[in-house]
Amino acid sequence: MSHGFKNKKVLIVEDNPNMSSLLADILLQCFDLKSEKAKDGQEALDILKDEAFDLVITDLMMPKIDGKELLKTVKQNFPKLPVVLITGYEAEFNPEEEPRPDGFLLKPFKVQQIEELLRNLQNPKR
Repeated sequence: MSHGFKNKKVLIVEDNPNMSSLLADILLQCFDLKSEKAKDGQEALDILKDEAFDLVITDLMMPKIDGKELLKTVKQNFPKLPVVLITGYEAEFNPEEEPRPDGFLLKPFKVQQIEELLRNLQNPKR
């Protein structure tokens, strides 16, 4: 499968270790994407200070710094870095809110949905 994210690095921000491991396994096995995991928004920001990533996939509901707060901070500090929100349903996020995420990933994760998301990030319709 060819897509522009091959050999790129993803930061997964998710307080549920089972979810983050599942997503990391899917990204590696299906898309050859390496990932690093953070358990909350604060840890993610600490990691982003020291390492470069090509994509951030973050849960919406987390302790300390939640997904919305992380989205704002990442977009202020790394405006070109795509941020995708993991959510149980898209309605959890108000589309009028700024900044807008670069995409949504609905739980439970499906390989087809992740593939579509990566394709859309590679070819934005803006």
